Amino acid sequence: MSSPFRRGRDAIVVILLLALPFFVLRSNVRDPKKLNGLDRFVLRVSAPLQYVGALVGRGISSLVGSYVYLVDVKKENEKLQHDSAQLREQVRRLESLDAENRRLRRLLGLKEQVGPEALTAQVIARDTTDFRVARLTLDRPGLEVKAGWPVISDEGVVGVVFRAEGETLEAQLAIDPQLAIDVVDARTGARGITRGTAETDRYACKVEYMRRSDEVDVGDLLVTSGVGARFPKNIPVAKITKIKNRGFGEFQEVEAEPIVNFSQVEEVFVLPPTAEQAARAAALEKAPEPTKKK
Repeated sequence: MSSPFRRGRDAIVVILLLALPFFVLRSNVRDPKKLNGLDRFVLRVSAPLQYVGALVGRGISSLVGSYVYLVDVKKENEKLQHDSAQLREQVRRLESLDAENRRLRRLLGLKEQVGPEALTAQVIARDTTDFRVARLTLDRPGLEVKAGWPVISDEGVVGVVFRAEGETLEAQLAIDPQLAIDVVDARTGARGITRGTAETDRYACKVEYMRRSDEVDVGDLLVTSGVGARFPKNIPVAKITKIKNRGFGEFQEVEAEPIVNFSQVEEVFVLPPTAEQAARAAALEKAPEPTKKK
């Protein structure tokens, strides 16, 4: 049990602690001209405590304010990141739609150029053992397609029909060494024949029979000449990437890169022979065989 002295001491301490804020407040709000000795003593004693309290209060207020500010900044940053991601996705979709729109316009322009007889087909597979062959399916089944018919895309020459079975076709691509395409330099008119180089790690072709006197340069576009009546004229085939003039011989060595990216082709046109080509083929079939001399 606590003694009466201790209880009295505790009561006095409690009273002083309760009275102290009153005296401090009273001394601070009084007119400085009316301060008495007790007031000045209270102010002198409480001044350091008030200073420390003010510092602590400002520190706590600054910490709380910084925390609230950082929380707000974090929320705002998360919102900005979310909005930025949505904008990037919208831009990506718009760019995709724009690219698709440009591709469709090119296809429409090509359709007008090659004529309404052109057949549309979808690329459904590529031969994994020979990247120079692609498998197609016609958009209009029931149409008879024959080997040798040209295959083109909105970018340029794809190749020719290699085999046709119903609505499924196999195309021999322009990078096959066995496929020769008569071309001209779109800038100078120099003629040559392109063939694939049979390289498995890149799409490339060489240009044969281009004379040393022909004016050609790296970057020149090679287009179909129309000779042989296989491909229409002025269809892009390749761009010249390297020229080696050995200083002797009749022809120069020219390398080129196909215009068409064969790994990304999705839609193509298959071109039936024109009336002129069909008449020429019929005439050849009707021509009598030459008699053999005994």
